[in-house]
Amino acid sequence: MTHTVREKQKLLNRVRRIRGQVEAVERALEAEAGCAQVMHLIAACRGAINGLLAEVLEDHVHAHLVARDAPGEAEHGDAAEELVDIIHSYFK
Repeated sequence: MTHTVREKQKLLNRVRRIRGQVEAVERALEAEAGCAQVMHLIAACRGAINGLLAEVLEDHVHAHLVARDAPGEAEHGDAAEELVDIIHSYFK
């Protein structure tokens, strides 16, 4: 996945933040935190994972399905942007 190499540090930083969120869930469970607090932490983790997935999917669409700078690809580019918008709305 060549597009992930270009954004490697950015993606790794996101993964590290997600790891911290998952560790917070673990700590909350170990401390026998209330259900509401645990669910809030889990929802935050899910949102972070969905955001990471949406970003990788967006890059994949642009890198492998549509060449952004190719001449005559305006129609495909518009379709790709529509798909990216759908991806982002689905994973919110």
